[in-house]
Amino acid sequence: MVDQSPQEREILLHGQRVSYRESGRGEGPTVLLVHGLAASSRTWAPVFDALAGGLHVVAPDLLGHGASEAPRSGDYSLGGYATGLRDLLAALDVERATIVGHSFGGGIAMQFAHQFPEFTERVVLVSSGGLGHDLTLALRAASLPGTELVLRSAASLTPPWMRRAARRLAHRVGTAPRSDIDGVHTALETFADRGTRGAFVQTARGALEPSGQRLDGAQRLHLLEEVPVLLVGGNRDRVIPLAHTLAAHDRLPDSRLEVFDGAGHFPHAEQPDRFVGLLRDFVDGTAPAEGDRDALRRRILGLPRAG
Repeated sequence: MVDQSPQEREILLHGQRVSYRESGRGEGPTVLLVHGLAASSRTWAPVFDALAGGLHVVAPDLLGHGASEAPRSGDYSLGGYATGLRDLLAALDVERATIVGHSFGGGIAMQFAHQFPEFTERVVLVSSGGLGHDLTLALRAASLPGTELVLRSAASLTPPWMRRAARRLAHRVGTAPRSDIDGVHTALETFADRGTRGAFVQTARGALEPSGQRLDGAQRLHLLEEVPVLLVGGNRDRVIPLAHTLAAHDRLPDSRLEVFDGAGHFPHAEQPDRFVGLLRDFVDGTAPAEGDRDALRRRILGLPRAG
């Protein structure tokens, strides 16, 4: 039995174990925090406790990530992940939420808003994937044949002490933001588990290709025109170009854009106080989107609001 803090919980959804962190139930609007590829709910640790006061915060481990189950036959598509989030909210008796997605989680957040507008109050995209084709070489390589064998070899041939030493050295050299280095280290640690490694490869092949990102959510950004949207990016992001976030803001002129100077791919981890204040202000200062059938039809057809 894994030791869990009072915030860490598990639930069975369709016979599959899903781990999640929860705090602040009944204290205010729900904020659903969605992590990125090869990460877990722990990516939100720098901001989780600070957000919990006055907000109901839920941060799941996606299927195949963290402490959640990693079935070989799992649905690791964007649609599958979005449906899993919907099912988790329904199981927790949450009617609607602000969806906050980081990196690959941003793509899931957009998919969630498209599929389940009745559950979506607001959308927050942090260094989001799915907004353009460009991508760092390391992630593009994850879509190539033989990736699982390479990851297995890297995990087995590189002892933990060596990975920790490389992490400390990279911190001292300082050529990349600390949170980016920590993110790579965390991903490498998870690849020691066969199920997690397989889930990563399946997910990567569905979303990525050798030339870049396979899926382009920018084509359906118009579906978010009536949804409050907050776009966050770091100007030192070497994983997903900040230009993708800037272009999304151009397509959604009513969205709010915040660029974190000096931050890399994890702006919420590098500047947590700023991120917490920003997210709280966004939730408090915007009215939740309409999630009814008429609103969805207007967005799909590009019709103006009545009156």
